[in-house]
Amino acid sequence: MSPSRKDLLAWPRPWPIPDSPWIMAQAWLDLLFAHWPVPLDSLRPFLPEGLDLDTYEGQAWLGVVPFRMADIRLRGLPPLLGLSAFTELNVRTYVVKDGKPGVWFLSLEAAHPLAVRVARSSFHLPYFDAEMTCEAEGEGIRYRSERTHRYATPAHFQGTYGPVGPSLEAAPGSLESWLTARYCLYSADDRGHLFRSEIHHAPWSLHRGWADIRVNTVAHASGIELPDVPPLLHFSRSLEVRLWAPKRLA
Repeated sequence: MSPSRKDLLAWPRPWPIPDSPWIMAQAWLDLLFAHWPVPLDSLRPFLPEGLDLDTYEGQAWLGVVPFRMADIRLRGLPPLLGLSAFTELNVRTYVVKDGKPGVWFLSLEAAHPLAVRVARSSFHLPYFDAEMTCEAEGEGIRYRSERTHRYATPAHFQGTYGPVGPSLEAAPGSLESWLTARYCLYSADDRGHLFRSEIHHAPWSLHRGWADIRVNTVAHASGIELPDVPPLLHFSRSLEVRLWAPKRLA
């Protein structure tokens, strides 16, 4: 059963839930957060004018996030036939504007051509076509992505990952909370106009994660070189999400 507005209001949030109705519901499943510390100067060139890089204790972070999307539906409608579930992979960093911290995507891969085109046109996000698999392997997940988007820089990700130990709720103010509890995303269109899309979700149920990443060129394809250090890993089995339509800021 979909949560009521009263239920949504009970989910923690750093600023008020929008007065306008959300437009899309999703579930994010079998998700890995793999984060690397990166120099601020390596990320700033990728941000549009008017958007500032967000940091934790002065450190910028880049995330590579493989997962599955499911139960995708527009408000008031059942799950969309043929569009309600697909595999996704994104490369993201963290930004802030007008006191609202959010996510900035350097790239997103999806195994659904129609979803790629809808997201590109409606949310102004840099989605790419990819061939992808995401399969259970014991308590873990075996995952593979190969970008197939026409004329795009090749990008691959392959590995297995999963949870370690019991789930936990990240403490407010912790790095885990800062990396994951994000309630909007920013995007820009081809003319340089900046947009904010509000997001609302249940509190993350996180596990410490493990990963055997055998191929990972998705950050490099975006122009970022990852440091030669082990990533910070977290895993989440599922999360309910609500999205609002993008609003132009500039």
